[in-house]
Amino acid sequence: MSKRPINRRDAIKMTVTGLGLAGVAMTGAHSASAAVRPIGLMAPGNSTLEDLTTALARAPRRRTFHTVPMILTHPDQWDAEALDLLMRYQGAPKQVWDNTALDSPWLNLMRNALNAQIWSFQHSDFLCVSATHGSAHMALYDDFIWHKYLRTFTRGKWDRNIWLAAPPAAHGNPADFENPQGPFSPHDNSITVLQRRGAVFLACHNAIWELTMGIRKRGINPDHLDHAHMAAEFTNHLIPGVVLTPGVVGTLPELQLAGFHYIK
Repeated sequence: MSKRPINRRDAIKMTVTGLGLAGVAMTGAHSASAAVRPIGLMAPGNSTLEDLTTALARAPRRRTFHTVPMILTHPDQWDAEALDLLMRYQGAPKQVWDNTALDSPWLNLMRNALNAQIWSFQHSDFLCVSATHGSAHMALYDDFIWHKYLRTFTRGKWDRNIWLAAPPAAHGNPADFENPQGPFSPHDNSITVLQRRGAVFLACHNAIWELTMGIRKRGINPDHLDHAHMAAEFTNHLIPGVVLTPGVVGTLPELQLAGFHYIK
């Protein structure tokens, strides 16, 4: 895999190539925009990270599957162009978190890492990535999936995706980064806010397959879908900005080879 720096020409070329590939995508997939761009919360002087975030927002996402197999075998079945952009990122440092537990401080830890890297160590191009699987993966589905399946699956413990909503602290003045009630404080642990700061959340096809297997075993299947069709429906309802991988555990070694620091 190439290690040369990403520039704007590369990003545009890769986006156009990705859009072309999407036209022949297998298993009923097509291209869709990530539709997540930084909104006033990225650190100043981080042009490399800004370029990556812009390129990721333009890179295709495949979200109209009719059916998906257990094991993905072709790049058209995941967000290959967006994942390649991450692999080629030349800013530093690059950190990937192995996030598996939904009811844990995973978002708080990512926020703390961003704060220390940006303001303590002056690494404005620091890239923070969540390798999301296990129960944490439920935070990557939109409210359609939560209303249809997950609020029943969690026995009412949660009835919507509370990890996605931006809290009031998100609207504070980003210039006042020391504000204990502001957008960089513990009051602002949100996937949406972290995405606006340049963090990237990876989705796991294997987590989708295994979660839907468990949901079907519990009899939560109002449309009587078979496994491959239900897994496709979950894939199609990942939240904006997420990068779908063929499997997070198998993608982690690729990220490490690309220079990412792995955090368990």
